[in-house]
Amino acid sequence: MKILLVGATGTLGSAVHQELVERKHDVVTVSRTGGDLQFDVTDPARVAEMYQTVGQVDAVASAAGHVPFKPLRDLTVEDYQAGVTGKVLSQVALVREGLAHVTESFTLITGVLAREPIVTGAAASLVNGAVEAFVRAAAIEIAPQRINAVSPTVFTEALDVYGDYFPGMKPVPLAEVVRAYVRSIEGRQTGQVYVP
Repeated sequence: MKILLVGATGTLGSAVHQELVERKHDVVTVSRTGGDLQFDVTDPARVAEMYQTVGQVDAVASAAGHVPFKPLRDLTVEDYQAGVTGKVLSQVALVREGLAHVTESFTLITGVLAREPIVTGAAASLVNGAVEAFVRAAAIEIAPQRINAVSPTVFTEALDVYGDYFPGMKPVPLAEVVRAYVRSIEGRQTGQVYVP
């Protein structure tokens, strides 16, 4: 399959890229500053330009999305807007602009905070929940194209940096999150939120 991987240079994106290449897929990598192509997917015009550059692909996988973490009392309207733009609208644009360019499936990234909130995570809970709701809604309209989301908790490999933000939550090895991407891309289910 020809797969467009967005957010390909981060921790998760790099691991997904490696696995997809090992599985003999043709992967086109995208990020803001690295990869095969450089596009800022928070700009819908750039998303449209990205698809024009790439042409037809079988699948899109997103491992990109930025959300601010602050105590609720400190979150501003601009913080919420940044989270919605950075993780929700950017991924919605990948689907909306991609409908004419993607033959098989979309895999989006969400996260545990849609189900298990943490202190400083109100914006992240909001946007992750929105992504998951969008996936379920889009699945009933875009068939035969498929759409799923991967919703991990904190990575075992990132506990030293992020573990204090997720007290008592069971971490997940990055390899399990990558398997969820493979399941979404190579499987046949749609409208699913995979929780590795």
